[in-house]
Amino acid sequence: MLQNKIYQNYISEILKTFFTILLGLSAIAWTVRAVNFLDLIVDSGYPVLTYFLYSFLNLFSIVTKFFPLAFLLSLTIFILRQIQDKELIILWTSGVKKIQLVKLFFFISLFITALYLFFSILLTPLALNKSRILLGDEKLTSFAPTIREQQFSDSFNGLTFVVDEKIGNQIKNIFLQDDANILKNLSSKKYNSTKTIIAKTGLANDRSMLLFDGKIISSNDLYENEIIKFDQLKIDLSDIKSTIIKKPKIQETSTIKLLLCIKKNIIENDSCNENLIKEMIPALNRRIILPFFIPVISLITCILLIDHKKKFLLNRTNIFLYSFFVL
Repeated sequence: MLQNKIYQNYISEILKTFFTILLGLSAIAWTVRAVNFLDLIVDSGYPVLTYFLYSFLNLFSIVTKFFPLAFLLSLTIFILRQIQDKELIILWTSGVKKIQLVKLFFFISLFITALYLFFSILLTPLALNKSRILLGDEKLTSFAPTIREQQFSDSFNGLTFVVDEKIGNQIKNIFLQDDANILKNLSSKKYNSTKTIIAKTGLANDRSMLLFDGKIISSNDLYENEIIKFDQLKIDLSDIKSTIIKKPKIQETSTIKLLLCIKKNIIENDSCNENLIKEMIPALNRRIILPFFIPVISLITCILLIDHKKKFLLNRTNIFLYSFFVL
């Protein structure tokens, strides 16, 4: 009974340390990545709520990456702490064999491995796929934040613009080029054309621009040009689309779909061609094979239980480096 309580206490301590390190490292990495995601608001005009939801869903992929390192640190810290406090000597003198402790650590590693597999195979791809769908379904809510002084912006498909000065929502010396015929109603011609809009002043609102004193230059492949001058022009921007990739990437695709793609070798499908299959194999290795390195790490770390004072190759630093290089 006493031995079981000791083992339960050991399991509790290792898991507490593991989750503390895991959440700590993930929080630091997630904060850095969340700062990078601010481009969704600044460059692409997505709402703040979408930014927070997208950042939260990407937290799952960050957590998954730190599983092996967090386990290595937690097990190493636990063993070294027990050695330093001389608690393991009490176990050895009471008749507990070292192999029993190794089995305990290996059992914990299997639990962490199962949790890691659940995240890497199921939860993380699902969360990342949801985040990609979130960007695909969300429409532009504010165009104004994407405008920067004296900087060309191509954050939207087929639309490039630059302003010389911006004060609040007032803009001056506006240049706007439409290569994708998004602003098709601004020309009297029926053919598709490239439109260049130049204006002296304007107002940038959430989903529209109001321009003053300018002209619209339309041109096509037949070198037919049309110039229309205007005193006031309102441009509706509610239907423009950002250049952010909305098609799910490999890391955002479910594991089942990746396995079916490789097994059936469906070359006709655009989402499953030969080049993608070559990229899928490393992704599947990270999801399915990498978690099984955790039990290997536990066995290497258990070498710390050996008396290492006279063995240079088995000192504490080298043992940690062995596990770290395995990762």
